[in-house]
Parts: sequence; structure tokens; C-alpha cells
Amino acid sequence: MLQSVKKSIKKLLGIKTVSRIDELKSRGMKVGSNFFMFGECIIDGGHAWLIEIGDNVTLAPRVYILAHDASTKIYLDHSKIKKVKIGNNVFIGGCAIIMPGVTIGNDVIIGAGSVVTKNVPDNSVYAGNPARFLAHTDTYIADQKKLMKNKNTFGKEYTLAQNISEQKKEEMKKALDEEGMGFIF
Repeated sequence: MLQSVKKSIKKLLGIKTVSRIDELKSRGMKVGSNFFMFGECIIDGGHAWLIEIGDNVTLAPRVYILAHDASTKIYLDHSKIKKVKIGNNVFIGGCAIIMPGVTIGNDVIIGAGSVVTKNVPDNSVYAGNPARFLAHTDTYIADQKKLMKNKNTFGKEYTLAQNISEQKKEEMKKALDEEGMGFIF
């Protein structure tokens, strides 16, 4: 609500706001099409030109992408810097940390809370601290698809954006009690 009021006041006063992504792009970060970043993500703005993000990439909340490592600063009076590249069709789960020098391939899923310290090849699901290989993306998706049933798969009407009703909330909880998990649009 407060953010909405602030935006309205800025619009009335003719104050243009620059998105965080636009700011990072102005500093040299490369970003492909269909990039989505949830709130509270930290992308190394001090070294944005060392970061490249491909097409169809989603960063869940609180993802960190670092292109520098200041562990040497007090000893050498210099920080280490490395490039970071994220390929196409990549999902990075909440609170994951992508360390300097990492290349993440295409068609990759990084699990929530992971610390990615090494390169991740195409068609991979990685998770953990440090992140390690769990499965090939195509196999993981095929396995998940087999778990989708009418009973545990929910459309837009089951979301806050569509003002989910109390009845639909109860339907969802009952289905999850029976199935253990579900899928939402």
C-alpha cells in the first residue's frame, strides 16, 4: 500500500524512477529477454559489467549474484573479481548465492538456499551448500509431470492475485493433505 502511494506521488510530481535492473544495465550488466527478479535480490552493482544473464531467467527472492570477493582486501589492498554468466532458461531458487567466476549453463534449476561455487553444466538441477548435481533437468521435469493430477493441480483462481476464496483455500489444503504436494499456475 505504501509503495503504491509513493509511486502515485512520484508520478504526480513528474519524478521518474529507475528500476534496479535498469540501473544495473546502465552499469554494464547484460540481461536477455524475459528476465524476472523477485524482491530483495542482491546483484553485485559495483561490478555489474562482469555479469551476464540470458533469456528466460527467474531469480526467486533474496538471490545473491556476486562478481567480487573481498577476502583479500585487508591483506593485499585489492579484492578479487571474476565474471558471472547465467545461461538461458534458468531458475535460481530463493536465498541461493552465485559466487564470482561461476558459469551456469542453459536449462538449469538451482535449488533454494544453494551456494554455487563451481560451474553448472547445461540440463542440470543443482542444490546444496556447496551446490552439487541432483539430476538432469529434463528427467526432473518428466518425473514432476508424472506427479501432476487433476486433484493436486491448481489454476490462477487459486492465487492471491485472483483473490482466492476461502472455499478454494480449503480445497487446496484438503488436496495437499491427500496428495502430499501440488502444483500451482
